[in-house]
Amino acid sequence: MFAKLFTISALAILAVATPAPAPDASCSTAPLQCCQSVEPADSAAVAPILKGLGVVVQDVNALVGVTCTPISVVGVGGSDACSANTVCCQDNSFGGLVSIGCVPVSA
Repeated sequence: MFAKLFTISALAILAVATPAPAPDASCSTAPLQCCQSVEPADSAAVAPILKGLGVVVQDVNALVGVTCTPISVVGVGGSDACSANTVCCQDNSFGGLVSIGCVPVSA
């Protein structure tokens, strides 16, 4: 009886002490992005930037990330942790200035 109790206790302690896997640092279209702000394409903050780049967004309600950087690895020490808005965007081809078609990602 004591051996069974000891084995069960040891397994329970091992399960609690095992670290959880790190969150996946990618989405289906590109690496996760950390954007300083995320706004609809027709917002007063984003529309002039898109116009200046010559970008026409078909869906004016599409979310656009502004001043974005890719999150390459979410790991120990939090060096790549995002303190702003973590998003997954369809179009990241504007050098980080804007990312189009973003969807918020919850950690």
